[in-house]
Parts: sequence; C-alpha cells; structure tokens
Amino acid sequence: MDFEIESDKRNNLLSRREIQFTLKYDGATPSRMQIIGKLCALLNVKEPMIVLDTLHSSFGKMEIHGTARAYDSEEVKVKTERPYLSARGMPKPKEEGAA
Repeated sequence: MDFEIESDKRNNLLSRREIQFTLKYDGATPSRMQIIGKLCALLNVKEPMIVLDTLHSSFGKMEIHGTARAYDSEEVKVKTERPYLSARGMPKPKEEGAA
C-alpha cells in the first residue's frame, strides 16, 4: 500500500487535523482497519483518535481517494463526531458464550 497525503490541514477550533489522501494498493481492497492502521503509523496517532470519513474508488483502478480526521483527544472526538462514523470499521466486540 502506498499512501500519498494530498492535504493535511489543522482545524484548531475543533482540535483536529483534516487529512485527504490517495491510497494505491495491489490485490484485494484493504479494509477500513488496515487503512486506519496505516494512517496511524504515518501520522503518529493512536487508532481511537482517527475517523475515516469517505473512501471513493473507481472501477478498474487500484486506487482509493479518502478523507480522515485525527483528533487531539477522545473527549473532543466524542463531542464533535457522529457516533456511526466512529463505530464504522472498528472490530465488533465478541459476545461471550457464542457458539
């Protein structure tokens, strides 16, 4: 996976960084968790602080254009981010006793 960060803007009012990126990959389309993991490594941010907003891919291209937001703290993220976006792409908790 090759990441190219197109813009990285600081939004002081909402205590976050707004990132636009292009991801080029080979083989299967990477999952949201793989993309978040790679972004965390590049931006030096912990996984719970990143929210992927949009991911757009074109038919026949091994390329994804996307936007993400990296928050300074968990409290600010909970205040400003919509809950379904925060939960999207995160692993579901395993239920105890499930067969």
